Amino acid sequence: MGMDVVLVGPMPTPGVAMLTRSLRADLGVVISASHNPFEDNGIKLFGPDGYKLSNETEAEIEARISSNMEKYLAQAASLGRARRLDDARGRYNEYVKQTFPKGLRLDGLKIAIDCANGAAYKVGPEVLWELGAEIIPIGVDPDGVNINKGCGSTVTDGLQSMVSAHGADIGIALDGDADRLLIADENGNLIDGDHILGLIARDWAASGRLSGGGVVSTVMSNLGLEMYLKDLGLDLIRTQVGDRYVVEYMRQHGFNLGGEQSGHIVLSDFSTTGDGLIAALQVLAVIVGNDKPASQVCRVFDPLPQVLKNVKLKSEMPLKNKVVKEAIAEGEERLGSGRLLIRPSGTEAIIRVMAEGEDEALVSSVVNDIVAVIEQA
Repeated sequence: MGMDVVLVGPMPTPGVAMLTRSLRADLGVVISASHNPFEDNGIKLFGPDGYKLSNETEAEIEARISSNMEKYLAQAASLGRARRLDDARGRYNEYVKQTFPKGLRLDGLKIAIDCANGAAYKVGPEVLWELGAEIIPIGVDPDGVNINKGCGSTVTDGLQSMVSAHGADIGIALDGDADRLLIADENGNLIDGDHILGLIARDWAASGRLSGGGVVSTVMSNLGLEMYLKDLGLDLIRTQVGDRYVVEYMRQHGFNLGGEQSGHIVLSDFSTTGDGLIAALQVLAVIVGNDKPASQVCRVFDPLPQVLKNVKLKSEMPLKNKVVKEAIAEGEERLGSGRLLIRPSGTEAIIRVMAEGEDEALVSSVVNDIVAVIEQA
């Protein structure tokens, strides 16, 4: 196509976003299945500013690929060249460490880190070790097909067991392209993205670093987070599911903290997209600063019971079915002050049914009843 290419991988997705800006590139390209198996590999695209391309621009690219590509091809004399940037990992390593508060170190902390046999398999343990931590690495033997397989932020059992078995102070779970983060405390208990958002929001608000007066998350975030932030005098802004929508709202309204329950944590003071390592360092900074165990620092609120079930699609759009609509309306009435969310998946042929409220039995009953109706539609 006539473009010169700088090869930097394997590299975490946020690292490519950073290098796209640093190298003054026109485009950043990541081949990744994110948190999924390698068979689901796709392409993530970043513009010169390091932000993901808009849906409209991606649709235009797809349309061109589906058309006659010959008219876009470069002449032989104008073909692009490819070269490898040998110190790419080192550049990202230093960039990540600079986000950790000066004067703090991780000396004395034993940290288990699961890199999902993915892009952070070297840089993740390196960053933590260089800041002084003792490292227990997991998922650092990629072979091209074992990425996210039984490990990482989507399967945390191994990390949780390793934390308990080795007496680690904390466990860090990244996904395959390292833009997600989940935490396990010293007891092996999992801490999700909602708790991480609440923890960072409280810390940044107390130090005057939080912009926008709150946090941007999605409709999937627990109602407990919203109530916790309200007690702190902060707002929780909800967008549709997807980190691109969180980032879009943050940019338009001046927020510097956002993310998803699944572990995408966007810290726009440092990065243009979710960055699991940078988010982990912010959590570790709070732990070190408070000199308390992760279980006391990271679990900042009691989540309300939340039940999520997926229903495989049988008909084109069962949500338009009259009986389904009536079941959803009845469910909302039964939940009262709780929340009910029904949405089609953006990547799979399923409908997600989620409800939350103070009564766990009621929440489960509402979800099961709606799922049963959708399955019959």
